[in-house]
Amino acid sequence: SSDVCSSDLQEGVPHMTIEECYTAMGANYQDVLRRFYKPDMIRRFARMFLQDTSFQQLTDAMARQDVKDAFLAAHTLKGVCLNLGFSNLMPSAVALTEILRAGSFDGAAEQYALVEKEYHKTIEALNALD
Repeated sequence: SSDVCSSDLQEGVPHMTIEECYTAMGANYQDVLRRFYKPDMIRRFARMFLQDTSFQQLTDAMARQDVKDAFLAAHTLKGVCLNLGFSNLMPSAVALTEILRAGSFDGAAEQYALVEKEYHKTIEALNALD
């Protein structure tokens, strides 16, 4: 039987430092280090992203074609990316937020696909943190 804590330690996934994690996701570690000062603080906040529900809320709202909820979720995700220095995920989240801000899904599906790709890359890197 596996406990909850071991579920994010996937077999075969190398364990990375926080700097290696940011490099793996394509984000700028030095930029976030200038704001948070300490690697352990960055790690603590970055790992909290694994519990963030804004991407799931975005996915659900897109599926329901609810532009208002999709906008709010995209906007939240954008803010979290900005705060955590996820410069890989932020551009697609910003672009999707602006599409949805206009109250339309025109171009939203294509932009969501980019957000989804970078989101999964980010989660994969965070799951490999030591």
